[in-house]
Amino acid sequence: MQLYDTARRAIVSFEPNDNVLMYTCGITPYDATHLGHAATFIAYDVLQRRLIDMGHTVRCIRNVTDVDDPLFAKARELGVHYLDLAAGEEARFERDMEALNALPVAATPRASSAIPDIRGFIGMVLDRGFAYESGGSVYFDVSRFDSFGSLSHYTVAEMLELAKERGGNIDDPHKRSPLDFVLWHPSAGDEPSWETMWGPGRPGWHVECSALALRELGTTIDLHGGGADLIFPHHECEMAQSEAATGEQFVKHWMHTALISMNGEKMSKSLGNLVFVDELRKTWDARAIRLGIIEHNYRVPWEWDDELMPRNAARLELWNANSRSNLDLLDEVRGCLDDDLDTPGAVAAIDAAASAGQGVREAAALLGVDLG
Repeated sequence: MQLYDTARRAIVSFEPNDNVLMYTCGITPYDATHLGHAATFIAYDVLQRRLIDMGHTVRCIRNVTDVDDPLFAKARELGVHYLDLAAGEEARFERDMEALNALPVAATPRASSAIPDIRGFIGMVLDRGFAYESGGSVYFDVSRFDSFGSLSHYTVAEMLELAKERGGNIDDPHKRSPLDFVLWHPSAGDEPSWETMWGPGRPGWHVECSALALRELGTTIDLHGGGADLIFPHHECEMAQSEAATGEQFVKHWMHTALISMNGEKMSKSLGNLVFVDELRKTWDARAIRLGIIEHNYRVPWEWDDELMPRNAARLELWNANSRSNLDLLDEVRGCLDDDLDTPGAVAAIDAAASAGQGVREAAALLGVDLG
């Protein structure tokens, strides 16, 4: 199998051991699942299906970020407890994933479950000299980590701009450097707070995933993924602090999915230009929604259009009309997936076979589309 690796900026061989350890950054549960979320998780689902088809076992962890600024802000706006909001939205997300026929993951740990792990992790980073206390917070010192930036390959100016855009306070006077990032900081008055030797407060965003990954999967992960908007700062910071804490390679292969646009802008909750999966499911077969996602390449940005669902409903009807066995087609689809998860090529091969009246059942199933 050949997959693009973000850190190496090349398509390389992905050759894990029999048991594959995967970590995918999950949702911050303050709103419904939009198509951009679904596209990310369906890409990793197709990858898991092919790995299992190849004979691997896969332990995939998908965290739930239930300690984070957007969740607190939404709970504040609605006048509800943040954990009640998180539980409801997480349940809605799971219903959407089940409808889209995503394989169950091994675990979906919550950040709120990992406070003892996070405290221990921050202690490791401090003990190894990669962090410092200042103004009631604990910061990671990027100057101590020589390879900071080796995942994203961004310039310092680009990193500063993205940190500012994506929640980092680059003007924090307590930092030694604008790119230093928070491991632990004081909570606002209506936010949850936990006691530590550095004072009461809550974890920073990045440290949550490092602690959960270390707890659930160990020191080194075979493949770590998420949307391309997580490359920096989230994954860059996660890699730095994890390797600082353990002294070992954190991730062997970084895989990121492209962003989806609507009306010329990236789908995002902040802009409100969203297509929600649970709304689509009221009108369309969830298998057609899945097809609408996988007809696109996982790392090529694409734009929502109103013909997406009618086109894939018709495709599903064609495939269903030819739901017989065809092992030659299955091997062709396997070859597509082994070529950097080429789901558009796989879909096109199945389209051609179905149009010729050939069976497509096993090939469709490998893409997570069950016919009949």
